[in-house]
Amino acid sequence: MTDMLVPPAQDLFHDWRDGDTWLAGGTLIFSQPMPHLRRLRDLSDTGWQSITVSEAGLEIAATCGITELHEFKPPEHWRAGPFLRQSVEEYLASFKVWNRQTVGGNICASLPAGPMVTMGAALEAQYKLLAMDGSDRIVPAINFVTGDNTNILQPGELLRSIHLPMASLMRNYTLRRFSLTKHGRSSIYLVGTHDTKSSEILITVSAATIHPVHLRFTGLPSSEQVRKAVDQLIPAKLYFDDPNGTPAHRRHLTYVFAEQIRTELSAS
Repeated sequence: MTDMLVPPAQDLFHDWRDGDTWLAGGTLIFSQPMPHLRRLRDLSDTGWQSITVSEAGLEIAATCGITELHEFKPPEHWRAGPFLRQSVEEYLASFKVWNRQTVGGNICASLPAGPMVTMGAALEAQYKLLAMDGSDRIVPAINFVTGDNTNILQPGELLRSIHLPMASLMRNYTLRRFSLTKHGRSSIYLVGTHDTKSSEILITVSAATIHPVHLRFTGLPSSEQVRKAVDQLIPAKLYFDDPNGTPAHRRHLTYVFAEQIRTELSAS
């Protein structure tokens, strides 16, 4: 990288060139060699409001800092409100990274253990993406990440915001997480939510898989139904394999944690 540009907020795609990339916190970009990149387009001067609460839910700007989300105090009647802070606390990073990392940056890094990736998928977030031609599109969080460090963003496309719908924030939730060490990277991370009105239960599997997976049940499922859903929706090739856990170990814990979540949410 040889140059940096601060594009005008009203024309973010001004003078786009091959080799350009977006810069928010920069914790991933500056952590490893990226010889294909030539110029950084700094988003720090966009003026986007970090967090906006409305009757529709919670809008988080992609440039919202991790520390800002951690300090946000959600309304007490949001049953899943505490999950926002818990998600931030899953970061394996120093205080320096915490102070630079952004919500959108973690999502766009698209790592299996990315805590903002898990949060967005578990709360059925909608992502707003901006394209270079001035158009935008809304995509479900569960469809955004496609693999380890890969996603659906097209060249030059930009993640603008993360919308958490009120319906998701009002659901009961529980979670299970495992790592090899107390403060280590997640080897597996499951989040379950329960809509007490419709009885729907949604279990989101992440970190164990190369991208998040939804196990959705229209009513309270049995143990056998949960196990069958795991087998049908998470083929062996989808489990992540790295020094933090083998696919076989992650599959085993998926069965165990999914059953624990089913039992806990069935009683809520």
